[in-house]
Amino acid sequence: MPAQSGLRVVVIGAGVAGLACAADLIAGGATVRLLEAGDAVGGRMRTDRQGTFLLDRGFQVFNTSYPQVQRRIDLRALQLRPFTPGMLLHTGQGRVLFTDPSRQPQRSRDVLAGRPGKHRDLAALAALSARDMLEPASRIRHRRDQTTLAALRRSGISREMIEQMFRPFLAGVFLEDELVTSSRFFHLVWRSMLRGTLCLPRRGIQAVPEQLAAALPPGTIRLETSVSQLTADGVVLADGTERAADVVVVATGPAAAARLLPGLHVPATRTVTTLYHAAPASPLAEPTLLVDSERQILNTSVLSEVTPGYAGDGRALISTSVLGAGSETLEPTVRARLATVYQAGTGDWEHLATYTVEGALPDMSAPHPLIRGCRVGPGRYVCGDHRATGSVQGALASGTRAAREVLAAAG
Repeated sequence: MPAQSGLRVVVIGAGVAGLACAADLIAGGATVRLLEAGDAVGGRMRTDRQGTFLLDRGFQVFNTSYPQVQRRIDLRALQLRPFTPGMLLHTGQGRVLFTDPSRQPQRSRDVLAGRPGKHRDLAALAALSARDMLEPASRIRHRRDQTTLAALRRSGISREMIEQMFRPFLAGVFLEDELVTSSRFFHLVWRSMLRGTLCLPRRGIQAVPEQLAAALPPGTIRLETSVSQLTADGVVLADGTERAADVVVVATGPAAAARLLPGLHVPATRTVTTLYHAAPASPLAEPTLLVDSERQILNTSVLSEVTPGYAGDGRALISTSVLGAGSETLEPTVRARLATVYQAGTGDWEHLATYTVEGALPDMSAPHPLIRGCRVGPGRYVCGDHRATGSVQGALASGTRAAREVLAAAG
């Protein structure tokens, strides 16, 4: 550990951005207190236990290829279990398997035979994928930005393939189905999917921020501690007590950041709702994401097929996501759609929980800056995925940048 610099920093918010920022500040010699309003670390990466089930607060996947993940996370310790590299598309004519031939060559004939799958489309997709996978990320970040829809059309992908595959699949990634998201972000996400593996930790997605928190010195994090305002000398807590600091880093979501930093520009956000059901038997005996090409739901998967640790009483755990907020009629509507999508009866499924995640992702409509500076005033910094891209990589990168800017300003 370096010698203490005398710099006192308060970081507000113990999501992955705040945890990364705190770790780098401490490594740089600062004294850090990380204040979290919730009862545990993680921000939006939280997991609840309900009986024998693990319920992530909203459908989550963990991508192993993100540079910040590879730098900071002990992947082996998470005991990751992978999704199938590809997806099943539910269409009006039945299911279509869309998988990565480079990883599962024995199943490539399924891609060629099914919809969406003319050879011209597959050739265009192969060219797009090869370029994204092999080109340095720095070059992708400097491409001309446009909408994802425009980029797909420019790549030679047909309207049929865009409508049947890309639009429904990417709606679950971007939480918008107009494909107006930044093409640069799309290409980076596509690259990460091709180069990495989509997984779930055995103990739920919260295991990721918990690992980051465990690496901090004891006493760094203070839970159930809300900050009501920032002052010239530090922060005022919700109970009226003050905590002195030379620097304050706001590492919350955009709405909370705007409250603490009046005048801060924050993007609009996307909302998603995830429903969990327990079924007596698995309706899909494989760890594969099932995407609804008609977009009545975004996607669904049997999480207990991905990692059995998510369900412990012999039943299957099914996660299903839809765009926007929930309503009183949402669960029966979704249940009826799942009966069609899974081609199975759902009358004996138990509804376990519904999570509506407001501000699940920032709006990244093109043109979108992939990362913003963190300093917003003397001794005031802000970080989070809303200052970069809506991903674990974006949140970690923003926290990293905030720490770097704080340390550079302190000399």
